[in-house]
Amino acid sequence: MSESTAAQSPVSLVIHADDKANWPLVKKPHPPFYFGGFAACAANFFTHPLDLLKVRLQTMKGATASHGLSHVVKSVYRGQGLLGFYDGISAAVLRQMTYSMARFATYEALKKQLSKDDGSLPFYRMAFAGVVAGAVGGICGTPADIVLVRLQNDGSLPVEQRRNYKNAFDGLFRITREDGPRGLFKGAVPNVSRAMLMTGAQLVSYDGFKQLLLSSPYFEEGMPLHFSASFLAGFVATTITSPFDVVKTRVMNAGPTSPYKNLFQAMVLIAREEGPLALYKGWTPAFVRMAPQTILTFIFLEQFRNLYWDRHALKNKVRYE
Repeated sequence: MSESTAAQSPVSLVIHADDKANWPLVKKPHPPFYFGGFAACAANFFTHPLDLLKVRLQTMKGATASHGLSHVVKSVYRGQGLLGFYDGISAAVLRQMTYSMARFATYEALKKQLSKDDGSLPFYRMAFAGVVAGAVGGICGTPADIVLVRLQNDGSLPVEQRRNYKNAFDGLFRITREDGPRGLFKGAVPNVSRAMLMTGAQLVSYDGFKQLLLSSPYFEEGMPLHFSASFLAGFVATTITSPFDVVKTRVMNAGPTSPYKNLFQAMVLIAREEGPLALYKGWTPAFVRMAPQTILTFIFLEQFRNLYWDRHALKNKVRYE
């Protein structure tokens, strides 16, 4: 019986292959909107400690402003141990499920609407989609972002000044109770501005670099392509958004007596009091975080998409153009 089955299996495989070759050709369907948020969450578990170090560096002032990355790492480890590097992880997940999910979903929807009849998408339309998607994501993610910044920075404050939020939802509740609903959108302007630049730089440059690399003889669709395009996108995004990231962090972490009135005034004040390079404080940990965050996010996203497309093709017996 087993010999008969073994003898028939090559034939069945050939028939199956022939059947698959006859499946109709269709365009790839758009994956679910939430894949971007899931991919960003998966990446965030690997990169959260780097984000925490970036926030600690960006909020340093006065005598501690000259302390470098190694000092911050030692300080976190001595004070809180290894788990201290994951302060605010609940807010980080909430942020990715609001900010990243909204911006990826909006970006993909706009790309679909703005594409020409032949499927091509000019760069200026792609950039427009990225900026609008960033604005939507920034607005949706601001409440979680405020809680995240405060949770991450709490361990560096004197004990009497710590807010001691239990988790992201406790932080949202307490901010609403203590500062009113408007408190959930403190720093929304620099946050949305940064999100617009971030999404425009990150998602658009990823698509741009991906197309550029695919046009060369050295790359084809696969992991090396996704890694290279996302690494370059991370470098571009970090450099463009660093000043806005510093201002966003300062504004969100400030108390009721914040010296920062608006985005432009905050940039001028920081540059005047601490020097222009202060706007690039935390660039190194930001890039060290942004590079793997961008790489992992897009690799997870591409894998989620491929799995979805493969299952869709088998289920509906179709091939893709």
